[in-house]
Amino acid sequence: MKKGEIMPNNDDLRFSKNVSSYISVFIVLIIVLLIIIGTLFSVFYIKQGMKPLDEDSSKVVQVEVPTGASSSDVSQLLEDEGIIKNSTLFQLYLRLNSISEYQAGQFELSPSMDYETISKTLETGVLYEEVFYKLTVPEGYTVDEIGDLLEEVLPVNKDDFIELVQDEEYLKKLQKDYPDMLSDEIFADDIKYPLEGYLYPATYDITKEQPDLNEIVRQMLDATRANSFSLYNSGDYTATIEDEEKEFSFHEFLTFASLVEKEATSLADRAKITSVFLNRLAENPSMPLQTDPTVLYAKGIHKDVVLYEDLEVDDPFNTYIHKGLTPGPIASPGPESVQSILNPANTDYFYFLADKDGKNHFAETYEEHQKNREKYIESD
Repeated sequence: MKKGEIMPNNDDLRFSKNVSSYISVFIVLIIVLLIIIGTLFSVFYIKQGMKPLDEDSSKVVQVEVPTGASSSDVSQLLEDEGIIKNSTLFQLYLRLNSISEYQAGQFELSPSMDYETISKTLETGVLYEEVFYKLTVPEGYTVDEIGDLLEEVLPVNKDDFIELVQDEEYLKKLQKDYPDMLSDEIFADDIKYPLEGYLYPATYDITKEQPDLNEIVRQMLDATRANSFSLYNSGDYTATIEDEEKEFSFHEFLTFASLVEKEATSLADRAKITSVFLNRLAENPSMPLQTDPTVLYAKGIHKDVVLYEDLEVDDPFNTYIHKGLTPGPIASPGPESVQSILNPANTDYFYFLADKDGKNHFAETYEEHQKNREKYIESD
């Protein structure tokens, strides 16, 4: 140390080092903050760019994708046609989702579509819609049970559904859209639910996060038109009733199929049960169909065993009291039951019963039927 030179104070040295450290940390924090802000801005920019160009647009544009078009070609074409905002972002989306092949041809696209809908439509050639819910309606379900199912599976209210399918103004509108299928028979005084039996049992894709009950009902009616009604229209269906040939209306056809649906446990049984009902209808005015499910429907209850006291319920749907078919369907019949009406077994059976295991036993005479009852029912 030179003469007159002042030794640095240790505290000063420590202060200097601390300041340098603080500055370094501050600079690092600023850099990190800028990176975070930049990243967030980029993510926000990308997300905004990937949103539909105009969510409220009802515009539909015919877009033709040429054979062999690349991702770049398709992206630029969509931007030029006003379907997307940014071709670069769309191309990035395609790359991130490993989408590189497209169907050539004409597509109806809209600025209201998001990237997923557009890309999957171009990839498959079919308009893509995201499925939010799967709704499976089992065969033999009633309108009431379908209402319970809707409330269980979807964010909808059963009471709203029941109110809708009983609204006469709404039903009249449906009649205009399904004029051949929905006749005035659905408005008969004794009908409990006008659309009973007409809501086809199948699995439906629900493509709205907040489902529309009207659209769901129409999906089911469309399925009935494509299946049961189409089969009905494929031929002339008649039954011999009281020695006269009677042509079934679709309402009666569906009603008949619903009775078979609620009674049968197998495809073979359905054809035989159909023959039992047909034989009874043809026999004489005094022989009712006597099928237990109609009693339960009349009482609006579900249970495994029908008691003798149940058979006395005074209701048009009770086939122990009233002859012929019920005023309308008692459930939604599946394809096997519908087919059984078209292709009944050729038998002389007039009676059948199910044992404790659900197996049906058929008989031609009342005496045989009684023996089956003693053997399979009373012995247990």
